[in-house]
Amino acid sequence: MRAHVLPALAALALTPVLAAQTPPAPAAHEHPMPPAPARPATALAVIDVEGQPLAANLQRLSDALELLGAPLPADTRRALAPALQARDARALQAILDPHVLLAVHINPEARVKAARGPAAAVLQQNGYTPVIVKVANESGGTQRLRIVSAQSGPVYAGMSKLAGDRMQQPHLRVNENTEGRRDRFLELELYAAPPMTPNLSGLAVEYVIALIYSTDAGLREATLEFDVGQGTQDLGFRAEVPVLFNIKPAVPVRLLVLDHDGMPTTGRFQFTDQHGHVFPAQAKRLAPDLFFQKHIYRAHGETVLLPPGELTMAYGRGPEYRWLQRAVTIPEPVATVHDGRPGNTPGAAGGHGPPPQPPEFRVEVRLERWIDPAAYGFFSGDHHIHASGCAHYTSPSEGVEPADMMRQVKGEALNVGSVLTWGPGFDYQQQFFRPTTDTLSEPLTVMKYDIEVSGFGSQALGHVCLLNLKDQIYPGATLSRNWPTWTLPVLRWTKQQGGVGGYAHSGSGLQIDPVGAAKRLLEKLDTNKDGRLDAAEAARGLLPEPFAAVDADGSGAISTTELQASHDRADDQLPNYAIPELNSVGAQEIFVTAALGACDFISAMDTDRIREWNAWYHLMNCGLPIKASGETDFPCMSGTRVGQGRSYVQLGKGTKLDYTAWCRGIAAGRGYVSDGYAHALDFRVNGRPSGDEVPLASAATVQVKATVAFSAETPFEPIYGGIIPVTGPRHVGDTVIKREPGATDPVYQRGLRKVELVVNGRVAASREVAADGRGHEIEFSVPIERSSWVAVREFPQLHTNPVSVIVGGQPIRASRESAEWCLGCIDQLWRIRGTRIAANERAEAERAYEQARAVYRKIVGESPSTR
Repeated sequence: MRAHVLPALAALALTPVLAAQTPPAPAAHEHPMPPAPARPATALAVIDVEGQPLAANLQRLSDALELLGAPLPADTRRALAPALQARDARALQAILDPHVLLAVHINPEARVKAARGPAAAVLQQNGYTPVIVKVANESGGTQRLRIVSAQSGPVYAGMSKLAGDRMQQPHLRVNENTEGRRDRFLELELYAAPPMTPNLSGLAVEYVIALIYSTDAGLREATLEFDVGQGTQDLGFRAEVPVLFNIKPAVPVRLLVLDHDGMPTTGRFQFTDQHGHVFPAQAKRLAPDLFFQKHIYRAHGETVLLPPGELTMAYGRGPEYRWLQRAVTIPEPVATVHDGRPGNTPGAAGGHGPPPQPPEFRVEVRLERWIDPAAYGFFSGDHHIHASGCAHYTSPSEGVEPADMMRQVKGEALNVGSVLTWGPGFDYQQQFFRPTTDTLSEPLTVMKYDIEVSGFGSQALGHVCLLNLKDQIYPGATLSRNWPTWTLPVLRWTKQQGGVGGYAHSGSGLQIDPVGAAKRLLEKLDTNKDGRLDAAEAARGLLPEPFAAVDADGSGAISTTELQASHDRADDQLPNYAIPELNSVGAQEIFVTAALGACDFISAMDTDRIREWNAWYHLMNCGLPIKASGETDFPCMSGTRVGQGRSYVQLGKGTKLDYTAWCRGIAAGRGYVSDGYAHALDFRVNGRPSGDEVPLASAATVQVKATVAFSAETPFEPIYGGIIPVTGPRHVGDTVIKREPGATDPVYQRGLRKVELVVNGRVAASREVAADGRGHEIEFSVPIERSSWVAVREFPQLHTNPVSVIVGGQPIRASRESAEWCLGCIDQLWRIRGTRIAANERAEAERAYEQARAVYRKIVGESPSTR
């Protein structure tokens, strides 16, 4: 069973807005605790204790109840005042005990038992009701008291440990509903934020506050249990107390959601109270609301059940919109309250009628766009989202349904959502595949179920996203079984049916291990086996930096320590030439499939940005037409929201979106990747857009023009570049792990963004522009000596796909070192993952690897050194 401690969170001061037809509601601090019954059924023992510490405890308790919006009744507060002043312990208990719902006794051996107190057992549906617990502590211990219940805990099961840890929400996995119980209507917390304390004081008697949340309304019985650690419950169920609650119904709040143009739409909403509680409670959510998200999505006219009182409502529709917030006061419904004891039932005489339903309350919101890429012909999409696995539950269902995913896609204002069926839940989710877009698709919001080869088949050689499939099962396979164990056959099969394929979460496996990489280089290049590399030995291979930079002490030879330090420095450089480990599930076999023409794109925007873009740069420097496509890998790499990484594809202005055309636009590189807070609305080289070519008869200067825009409300986090993690630039942009913040980027600090012109992976020029939500036109002139690729970027938020400038009809051969780096990656991949290819496929794979090596060796001979 589950126990909670409430963190202290700052309150938000906002402007209240009410629907005009709604009567005024009481203020939050005008909801006192229910009055005590005139004749309490249970009288609590008055315990001898020193008055001063008990008075201090009760003053803090009274202040906390005031803070929670449930102050003690006025007559009780008046009676308490002189008793507090006099520090009269017996009088204080006599005054407060009628308001105690639960009494806990801890004996000298720290055994715990519990009993019902005299207070009315009245709760609020979908709200946190404070109740008073009296604790008689004969042990004098200062442990943390816990409250649990068989009726408390998550209503789902199956969230993966990795997903919970990545999202820093491991508590959502505690006490999962593995038995499929249907009576989990409670959430329980002991209020531990100031002025209360997380642990008992050790005083012989003190009072604490429990917060009880119920998803149900009406009469409900629950068994509550207390302990101060494993095995401290008293024998014979004496730590348990059954309580019959009368639960007042929540208020159905109808949300009227209007887009920036006044048309009905779907929005993202987050409701919180001043103590940080999220409504509805996450652990009680089933689809369409996802328990691992703090927000919910609602279409125009849909409702959400909320408790009476003042809440903060934040609302928007993805990063292209402003994230606004305001206070909303939900009115208290007029209803008869039952005190939770038999014989005092409201409704029909002698009967337990249904709980009274409060009147509907309406809240209207008008969403505000700060940018509209579709007005420029760009349509956004996330090619990598999941309806099962990772954070999704496996019970009560194997993931969620298409309607639930469509709600996510539309609520983030994505034009395209590619829902990829993969290993977890494959057998269940595969039923939703269609060779065309899902029937729920709308003219400008389309969704299609496709495939990620992950959790089966060729996953050890890198996960691949297969888009626009006509057939979702590989020939000869049975569902997810008996697929090829390397990626080249799968990508070729995708192309044969008109699909588009590329590698997912590319940075996974592209990390650098300075110790391992240095050891491999020494083993390869140290011909005289003296443990050092002289200049002649180093020239036989690819160092992470030029020889002089690696040879930090200027001795003319590179030591192991210097080589390791060089690899570590390289991890923060873009581009860099350190060979990564290639031991995970990202862009691993891309160096083979790109050379053989089978791969269309490399995914970006969800893993460490340097690692993603570094691999992409080297491939493009070899003249390979690999494009970048933005993804989230929701809810595996990130469960925050879909569209955290995006592709914006230029399709021209229109009123209907074609999924096939959008996917082909990805393969052609006709657009840019972004987190949605940064945009390149018009990027051209000599008038040609991304994905196009500029032919030059000979070397010449080209003109680069772009219109860029950056949100003034970009979150100030390492994901978006405003803060550099303490581990350095190598982890900027990572959505997988929440990095410890380090230095602040000085450009961000000034409200600016640095837009860089990139030619063959190197920065040729830059401009600083304001992050003010407006478009800014920038221009560059850059000389092009030989065939090159040209793009603009803003690290880590934005990168255009390039324009290829072709000089004299020659292919792009930008860097000999890039081709050598790709060769090194193939060798490392075969060394570490070759045996993961099935034995009956390995000979064919080995031939393909050698064919790819031959491609790069040829490029090495055709390319200049950039050192």
